Amino acid sequence: MGDLNDIKQVIEQKNIEEVIIAIEYSEHDKIEKILDALIDSNVSVKAIPGMYEIFTGKVRMSAIMGTPLIEVSHQLIPPWQENLKHFIDIVGSLFALIISSPLFLFLILGVKLSSRGPIFYRQERIGKNGKPFTIYKFRSMYHNAENNGPELSSKKDDRVTPFGRFMRKSRFDEIPNFLNVLKGDMSLVGPRPERQFFIDQIIARAPQYLQLLKVKPGITSWGQVKYGYAENIDQMIRRMKYDLIYLDNMSLYVDFKILIYTMLTVLRREGI
Repeated sequence: MGDLNDIKQVIEQKNIEEVIIAIEYSEHDKIEKILDALIDSNVSVKAIPGMYEIFTGKVRMSAIMGTPLIEVSHQLIPPWQENLKHFIDIVGSLFALIISSPLFLFLILGVKLSSRGPIFYRQERIGKNGKPFTIYKFRSMYHNAENNGPELSSKKDDRVTPFGRFMRKSRFDEIPNFLNVLKGDMSLVGPRPERQFFIDQIIARAPQYLQLLKVKPGITSWGQVKYGYAENIDQMIRRMKYDLIYLDNMSLYVDFKILIYTMLTVLRREGI
């Protein structure tokens, strides 16, 4: 049907539902590449274990006559936690929008009086399974700030308005993100969503970034808390490592911990 580079195309053309990885022991270095290629494909993945794993009891055989298979699970947290996380996202976002509603008039006037242009900023970002969505923010930059193409922001970015700098310090510009959570595009906690332009550059150097697309992007993340905003691709890759740690330890407890750290950051006005 093809080689490793054709996996996605074959799955789509043949309507594949299950993928079985059966390769020689000497080729096990290819497994990570295969799994990376299958991250955003809605298929069940299984692998044939080696005889060593079977004999040492690391793999239990489900049938004497059948071929034993290891099922590769893409489920990062138990279903009950995933459902509760979604419930917390909805309730938390509604609560956040209600308590921040008195700020809306102040922020709207501040954005409008600081520079010409729309009050809200809309931009396409990449969400779970590589699905694009429109993110909403209060505009913190001058209108048409990216006429020369996509560019990451920095601490001394001349494109940011004085009022925009104030909003970023307190993360007020991200309040409309809660609308994205209510729409189901984002979660309260998860890796920050990026633009495809920058994702392509990151993947070229760090393919494991694709792992982050397994979950909904978030308003805040472990990478955001521990590293902060990234000003270039090198920094984005360094921040990514914290978000990969989050995926490996994903739980409601970790989410609450990240939310507490984020609230402390907001209170201390330690944003960009």
